[in-house]
Amino acid sequence: MKQSIFLLLFIVTGILHAKPVDAIALIVEGEPVTTAEIRAVEQQTGTSHKEAVDLLIQDRLQKAAMKNIMVPESDIDNEIDRIAKQNGISVKKMQQVLKQQGTSWTKYREAIRNGLKKRKFFQEKVAKTLPAPTEDELKLYYQNHKAQFILPSVIKAVEYTAPTKAKIEAFIHGKQHSGVHHKNVSKQTAHLNPALLSMLMQTPNGAFTAPINAGDHYVVYKVKTKEGRREMPFETAKNAVAARWRQNQQQQALKDYFKKMKTEADIRIIRQ
Repeated sequence: MKQSIFLLLFIVTGILHAKPVDAIALIVEGEPVTTAEIRAVEQQTGTSHKEAVDLLIQDRLQKAAMKNIMVPESDIDNEIDRIAKQNGISVKKMQQVLKQQGTSWTKYREAIRNGLKKRKFFQEKVAKTLPAPTEDELKLYYQNHKAQFILPSVIKAVEYTAPTKAKIEAFIHGKQHSGVHHKNVSKQTAHLNPALLSMLMQTPNGAFTAPINAGDHYVVYKVKTKEGRREMPFETAKNAVAARWRQNQQQQALKDYFKKMKTEADIRIIRQ
């Protein structure tokens, strides 16, 4: 089990939304921020006092901005199911892992809800303001960040095939093995089509890809290792470069949005 899939949960519930009994340091749009929360952020993120306060102010501003955004329970179910499939486990197994870690299912669902609300908020309020990058902007970003576009030369995996999607999904969830065949494969990344390469790169070692429709059968890969290094040429990396460029633009756009919101927000300092 890759513990990283639960990182968002720990950040949201363990730091930014912890509610220790302590003195109130400030109130942001009616939401208190305690001195204990500030110390927790300082210790767990290694930031200064001012940076920790800024993070918590942004968290409260996000809550205020998203208070009217609704996320249906079905969307939460679908997102949890997607995470489980990506990691090759059942939802039931995920519940067991969380329980072993001392995290309730209710808290996990709430963390997923908050993540979906943030995604929806960004799409509705921020994404529309982002311009499309020019070719020159992408090339400049690529030249300045070549280290971000290094690929393994070989990806080793186990390839599983089954005649139907239902059979391959049942296998992923550990319910049956009949009708599923497997073989070890070694994929040269230089020869992979971009879609499969992207899927394999996004799949952690030890996890399954999503089922792939191969016409007369379905395929999933369980990634074993990613080995070697090769630099991606710009034309090959172009989609990845555009994705990284957009990610940077999105982060900056969010900072700008909440910076502006902060100037208009009701923030009362109780104690430094």
